[in-house]
Amino acid sequence: ISFNVIDSALSSLKNSQSYINSGMDLATKIAFDLVESFNDEEDVNSMENVMLEYAAMDRELNNYIRAFEETLNQVKREKPENIPDLENLIKEKLIALESENSDSDFQKNEKYMYFMDQLKEMKKQYNGNETIEEIDEDIAVTRSQMNFICPITQMEMRRPVRNKVCGHIYEEEAILEIIQSRKQKKKKVRCPKMGCSHVDVKGSDLVPDEALKRVIDSQNKQ
Repeated sequence: ISFNVIDSALSSLKNSQSYINSGMDLATKIAFDLVESFNDEEDVNSMENVMLEYAAMDRELNNYIRAFEETLNQVKREKPENIPDLENLIKEKLIALESENSDSDFQKNEKYMYFMDQLKEMKKQYNGNETIEEIDEDIAVTRSQMNFICPITQMEMRRPVRNKVCGHIYEEEAILEIIQSRKQKKKKVRCPKMGCSHVDVKGSDLVPDEALKRVIDSQNKQ
C-alpha cells in the first residue's frame, strides 16, 4: 500500500491548525481591545463565544488527526494483503474519540486558557469600581510601585511575563537572562519574588501578561 498521498493529506490537515491559532490570536487581541476601550459587555462576551468555538474546532481537528494517525499506523504495522476501507476505519476511530469529549478538554488548550485568564485580569483592571482615570495621583504612584515593578530589575516592567506555576510576574528579558545563566551552570532558578517557594522557574512556564502590559502602557500615556 502506498501511503504517500495519505501522508501528504495528513500534513495539510496539520497545517490547517495554524489558521485556528491565528484566529484565536486575533480574537484575543480584539477582546482585549474591547475591554480596554470600555465597550459593551455583550461585545466582549461574543468574543468569548468565538474563542470557545475555536477551541472546539481545535479539539475536533486534533481528534481527526489522531484518528487518522492511529489508523494508518495500525495498517502499516499489520501490512494486510488487501487494501482496507481506510475511510470507515478512521470514522470508527473518530467516533470513539469524540465519545470521550468533555468540557474539561478546553483546559488543555493553552491559547483558550491564556485568553480566559488574561481576559479576567483585563476586566479586573478596567471594569473595577474605579478606573485608572479616577485614581488620584498618589494612589496611582503607589499602585505602580506595588504592581508594575519587576522583582529582578526593580524597574517598571515593559514586557511583563507571568509564571504559570507560582503566578509571579517579571520583566521578560531579565528572567530569561537568569534562566540562561543558571542553565549554563546546570542549576535551577528560584523565583525572584521575595517569599516565593517555587525553586524551578522554566522559560516554558512563562506567558506574556498582556493585561498588565496594557495597564502599564495606559498609565504611561497619561
